[in-house]
Amino acid sequence: MDTQRLILFIVFSFSVLMLWDAWQKDQHPAPVGQVVQEKAGISQTPSPTARAVDAPAKDAGGPLQTGERVKVQTDLVYAEIDTLGGDVRKLELLKHHDTHDKTKNLILLNDDPKHLYVAQSGLIGNDLPTHKSLFSVAATQYKLADGANDIQVRLTWVGANGIKVDKVFIFRKGSYVVDVTYEINNSSTTRLEPHSYYQLVRNGQPPIGDPKFIMTYTGAAVYTEKEKFQKIGFPDIEKNKASFAKQSNDGWVAMIQLYFLSAWLPANDQPREYYAKKLGDDLYTIGVVLPVGSIEPGSLKKTTVPLYAGPQEQDHLSMVAPGLDLVVDYGILTVISAPLFWVLAWLNKLVQNWGVAIILLTVLIKLAFYPLSAKSYRSMAQMRVLGPKLQKLKEQYGDDRQRLHTAMMELYKTEKVNPLGGCLPVVVQIPVFIALYWALLNSVEMRQAPFMLWIHDLSSPDPYYILPIVMGITMIIQTKLNPTPPDPIQAKVMMIMPIAFSVFFFFFPAGLVLYWVVNNVLSIAQQWYVTHGVEQEKVAAKRHGKH
Repeated sequence: MDTQRLILFIVFSFSVLMLWDAWQKDQHPAPVGQVVQEKAGISQTPSPTARAVDAPAKDAGGPLQTGERVKVQTDLVYAEIDTLGGDVRKLELLKHHDTHDKTKNLILLNDDPKHLYVAQSGLIGNDLPTHKSLFSVAATQYKLADGANDIQVRLTWVGANGIKVDKVFIFRKGSYVVDVTYEINNSSTTRLEPHSYYQLVRNGQPPIGDPKFIMTYTGAAVYTEKEKFQKIGFPDIEKNKASFAKQSNDGWVAMIQLYFLSAWLPANDQPREYYAKKLGDDLYTIGVVLPVGSIEPGSLKKTTVPLYAGPQEQDHLSMVAPGLDLVVDYGILTVISAPLFWVLAWLNKLVQNWGVAIILLTVLIKLAFYPLSAKSYRSMAQMRVLGPKLQKLKEQYGDDRQRLHTAMMELYKTEKVNPLGGCLPVVVQIPVFIALYWALLNSVEMRQAPFMLWIHDLSSPDPYYILPIVMGITMIIQTKLNPTPPDPIQAKVMMIMPIAFSVFFFFFPAGLVLYWVVNNVLSIAQQWYVTHGVEQEKVAAKRHGKH
């Protein structure tokens, strides 16, 4: 058997396994639970820190009731806040279109029972308002005025004990960050020691329009400076096996899906407790509890926690909060993927087209690896030249594998060919290509980005399957350029693989297939050039009587 060809086949198969493993890495498929019905069950007030008072029993469970809706619109978002609890029940992103209907805005937060996803907050202790308390509001329509930098929405609650709480939302121009402030006016005769909690609640259903046949992560996450970024999948919450840092003085909590996220971002240097729990059938929450501090009678105290709800734009996330850019998770290849995306974004600024930027980046990568690729292709070309001699040896020794192996090693030595010479260069390049794959797959910048002609969205599959077919053709050409494996079974596998991969790539985002097509075309050109050179060298050597 052609040892070098076999090892190349193993390396190629291993790279495919690495890709498949990467797709499923940290992926926690949502359990097939009962879809939340109308008036879905909603969250229980979280357990506070050891110093806080337990949540009152009246706030446990119960349906997601509604009050009056307060509608807010800025240049980037349209939001609906419910006066019952002051929940953010709906959030549309005005600069991002729906996956299936480009005439509609993408809805990130929504209280639709089929895709329940809301942001809640409340206070714990002294009969203070929770996410189930009814607030009053002066107006129900707010819109960012021309020339204005922000909108302030104030909800008010007054308790029987004389305590007044204002829940204030501040939406800013050009920002996906909303400041949520509690102003607690202690008009009672008792000192208050409240805690505040902030949580994100959603069911386990995948987002509408999530790509099929490609594993992406939808679930919770927590970040602390000590433990860094940790994903908390819904199955782990379901089984009460979620393991993460629960006590910290910094960090944030988030719900993540492909391209978008929401996150509560408390200020650092403030003690807090993180929690994640199952609330009901197919319903989960991630949240944080913060001490507000003592409030003496007659005093007013404020506490603010920002809410980010928007796209995973890598240039902006790191400026919003420390570590927030880590939600764009490339896994163990982040050290390679992050610089590759930086170069890709820089190229896009030059050409103003993400598809062209992908082509240029692929060319740059191929140039960087040209010496390694040339060495690999040269070794393969030499094996191709030896193909007829290897076939004769196989016919000569038949099933005597020991003598066949000895004869093959002698032939390699005589011809000064290393059968393993093409393997190492291939292995070195695999992590780079997989890293670029992840950089393309996880970039919201690719979402609905047009390329040219029939490709109007690089994050969606090619509607006419032209790119996958072209990719299959390039793989067939590559197979023809490679030396034919002596083993008939192996040869059949190598012929079937291009067809199988073409069908597989029918469902891949067009941007990823474009990358593979360009990479294959460049590889074919380089391999043909190197192979032609080796064959010419052999012909010249024969003419000079060296063989």
